[in-house]
Parts: sequence; structure tokens; C-alpha cells
Amino acid sequence: MKLIVITQKVNINDDNLGFFHHWLEKLAEKTAELHVACLAEGEHHLPPNTTVYALGKEKGYSKLRQLFRLQKFLLRHLSEVDGVYCHMCPVYAVLSFPLAKIFRKKLILWYAHGSISWKLRLAEKLVDEIVTSSLAGCRLKSKKIKVLGQGIDTELFRPKYNPNTPNDFRILYAARLVPIKDHKTLIEAINILVNQRNIKNIKARIIGKPLLESQQEYLDQLKSLVKNYNLQDYIEFLNGVSYFEMPRYYQEADLFVNPSSTGSLDKVVLEAMASGCLVLNCNKAYQEILPNKYLFKKGDAEDLAQKMVNLVGQVQDPALREIVIKNHDLDNLVEKVIQRFYV
Repeated sequence: MKLIVITQKVNINDDNLGFFHHWLEKLAEKTAELHVACLAEGEHHLPPNTTVYALGKEKGYSKLRQLFRLQKFLLRHLSEVDGVYCHMCPVYAVLSFPLAKIFRKKLILWYAHGSISWKLRLAEKLVDEIVTSSLAGCRLKSKKIKVLGQGIDTELFRPKYNPNTPNDFRILYAARLVPIKDHKTLIEAINILVNQRNIKNIKARIIGKPLLESQQEYLDQLKSLVKNYNLQDYIEFLNGVSYFEMPRYYQEADLFVNPSSTGSLDKVVLEAMASGCLVLNCNKAYQEILPNKYLFKKGDAEDLAQKMVNLVGQVQDPALREIVIKNHDLDNLVEKVIQRFYV
């Protein structure tokens, strides 16, 4: 198997997309040659059978120049590969379709997000298949959609089997700094616990790095809210943490809270589950796989606070890790992706 992959970034240190470096490593293990085109190239350590070609976003190239570079890349490699795998962005599939069709190569799009754009609708008409993490991961009605599960490295994300037992109940949330991730509900819930219920033995970490001016403004709003509630001793903001640093933070936490309402199967929750964390989630995609005690009502700080109280003092739940191993292990996902090119 020889494969083309098109993705946003190849950068092992990227806070948001660093995980895909590991996906590429696993794909390289299953292929003879892996040719990767990315908008921006950063630090990477990929196997010798993998080549990376940057389209030049990090150099400030115009979108038109990036498009020409993509077509040049495809012309160079399409004759020698078995297929094209586009990761997340439907526009990659749309732009790759003409040459993929000419060279008669299978074109597959990975998409796992709750939103439906015109680009996704167009890509669905052009690609051979759309592969996704769950039924909620791609909400188009199409026979082309195949649910493969999410890709979590269960060897990297694993429990610390001899955890320390500090007095504080440790809470973690890691997400992009945008309002849809709803950090405010978590802060409101902690305010209820500390200032209304007088529960003081909790510590929360919120991980996220502002990349845009609007994200810095949002972060400043969150910090002001924490200050207004006098929660500085209970909530800590951490700058972005790389993908390979995250296992330690999951292992140090007792509970991972996800107030995000994107509707897709957020991989950070599965990483936390694989790492031995208890979880609380309001995302509809998780209603099918998690017991009610690990779910709370979207945007309801009172409900979240009560569910947090219910979990204080509980130990790791091995069933949560088993869900990830059975349905969302990275090795299994990569094998399924490869098999789709043979169907």
C-alpha cells in the first residue's frame, strides 16, 4: 500500500494538531510509502518511508500558490499510490478530486465534527467514502459514510496504576479557547462548590493556548470571572500543552470535565478515559456510550456541580478505559482506514 495524506499541519509540538503526527507514524507502519501534503510544516520525526511536502502557509504563501503546490504534489505522486486520504478539511477533498478522478485513485475523507458546511456537502458528492468517529461525527445522510471509531493511542494514554492520593480532588479541562467549548459553565460549577456549598478540597486546571486575538480576549474574560468569584486558589490556567505531554496531566487528574457542545466524539474525553480519569460530559455523542452518572445537562452549572460532588472520592473506573480499547484504539482505526482502500 502506498498512500497520499493531506492534512492541516505536521508538527509534533502543535497543541491542537500534534496528535496527527502519531496517526502518521501508525499509517507509515502499515504502508510501503506515505506521501504527506500539509498546509504548514513544523517539527516532525516520521519514519524513512514518509515524505512531507508543505504547501507554504507557514511561509505566507497565498491560497492560490498553495493550490498550485497541491496540484503539483498530486501530479508527482498520484500515479504511484493506491489512494488519497484527506484529514478533516473537506476542501482538501474537493481540490484533490479532479486529479484523483483522472488517475482513478480512491479518495477518502476523514471528518469528525458536528457542523455541516457547504464544503462538506460538496465533498460528499465527490469522494468515494467519508470515514468518521461516530454517527454524530458526520451528520450528513449518505451511504458513503462509514463509522470507524476515534483513534486513541491506548499505550500512550494509560492509567498511572500507583497514583498519589492528595487531599484535593483534581479536575482537568483541555480545549481550544473558544466560546463553544463553554469553559464558563465549569467555572460557574466550581463557584457553586466553593462559595455556595463550602467544598474547598478541589483544584482545577484549564489548559488552552490563545492563538488569535479573539481567543486572548476570551481567556481574559475567563480569568476575570475567576477573579470575580475569588477562585484564584482553586482554578489554574495553563498555556498550551503538547500532545505527548498530555498523558501526565490526565494521570494527575481525578476527573476530566467536558462542557463542550460540539456534538462530536471529542477525542480529549476518550484520552482521559484511557488514562484512568473519571469523566463528566454534556456532549450528545457520548450519550450512547457513557452511563448517566458521567453525563450532565449542557450549560447547566448546577447539574454539573452536583455530578462532580457525586464523583468526589471515587476511584478509577476500568470500564471507561475498556470502552476506548474496544472501540477507539488507534491501531485498530488505522487498520480500518487502510482496509477502506481495498474495498
